[in-house]
Amino acid sequence: MDEKLSKLVQDRVGGAQPVCLFAYDLDRLTEHVRTVVASLPPRCRMFYAMKANSGERLLRALAPLVAGFEVASGGELAKARAVGGQIPVIFGGPAKTPAEIEQALRQDVTRLHAESVLELHRISEVATRLGRIAEVLLRVNLAGPFPTATLAMAGRPTQFGIAEELLPEAVDTARRLPGIRLAGFHLHSLSNNLSAPAHLELLDFYRRTVRQWEREFRLEVEVLNAGGGIGVNYADLDEQFDWAHFARGLPAVVDAFPEHCREIDFECGRYLVADCGRYVVEVLDIKRNHGVDFVLVRGGTHHFRLPVSWQHSHPFTVVPVEDWPSSAPRPELRDAAVTVVGELCTPKDVLAREAPVSRVRAGDVLVFSHAGAYGWEISHHDFLSHPHPEHVYYGDSA
Repeated sequence: MDEKLSKLVQDRVGGAQPVCLFAYDLDRLTEHVRTVVASLPPRCRMFYAMKANSGERLLRALAPLVAGFEVASGGELAKARAVGGQIPVIFGGPAKTPAEIEQALRQDVTRLHAESVLELHRISEVATRLGRIAEVLLRVNLAGPFPTATLAMAGRPTQFGIAEELLPEAVDTARRLPGIRLAGFHLHSLSNNLSAPAHLELLDFYRRTVRQWEREFRLEVEVLNAGGGIGVNYADLDEQFDWAHFARGLPAVVDAFPEHCREIDFECGRYLVADCGRYVVEVLDIKRNHGVDFVLVRGGTHHFRLPVSWQHSHPFTVVPVEDWPSSAPRPELRDAAVTVVGELCTPKDVLAREAPVSRVRAGDVLVFSHAGAYGWEISHHDFLSHPHPEHVYYGDSA
């Protein structure tokens, strides 16, 4: 734990309320994102997928560094525009309403990712009524096969994109309808891929597929959006996606795209922001039930739902707190495997299972790493009406 975070924790220990906060290191964030963006070859652009974390302070730190924001709702678009009226924005999502499409066009999004033939008609109707031309990418649910990843977005039945066998109808519709300009394709097929070589192979598979479509449909693809899908290894923090390897191999793949493909977009979220965030909670109690040692904390999955959503044991460290003001005996475990649970009235409120600890006591603080993405954003904040955690941003970039 760095010194600034340590001070944040120590300043709150022994306060009126147990420690419970999200802490975001904006210097760590901007250094990482600068490195990623600087390593991209010409024609490649990195958009930030706001669904990972749409906190205003993070967005303002990211805005000067990335090519723009990827949004998946009218609400996210409003947050993006609150940060900057001229920031490039691309709009995805599988079920856009006509009102969201109108909002997108009125607020000058760069392009929309169309997910069905009906959605193409909706975009056309709104664009024609407003006297606009909507630049569109067709999101295609490819048949695959794809590398192994935590989530499959294509290659299997999902709600995302246009089935590959229906692409001829979609291309014809996009060309025929007024108010639409077909610029290319969106091929986000998986999520949380941890293999850099596999991700290079995936991008080359996209290249070959798009070239085949160009021949089949007699078109020139100007923009390919390769999605995000670059992951974070929560099980082994020392074995992460090798971005340096990916960046070294990327120019060869990109150079094989035809010159008329002017733009190859990535829209990463988790990979950009996960490591800048920490979820910090105080241990309220320790108990043993049916042979399992439980550590109960202020907070839980109503703040940080990622572990239960992805069914993993989230990594944490124990910060010892020596002060124990109570006259009650202080529960303690040594050299134990503990299950960390929150304050909700459900056995599913679990942050970590069978996690080894050398020592943990009531009153100590647990710091969950890599909590900057898909934590607060996907959580059921008001279940049981517990207090919300504090959100703290620190670093020179703050």
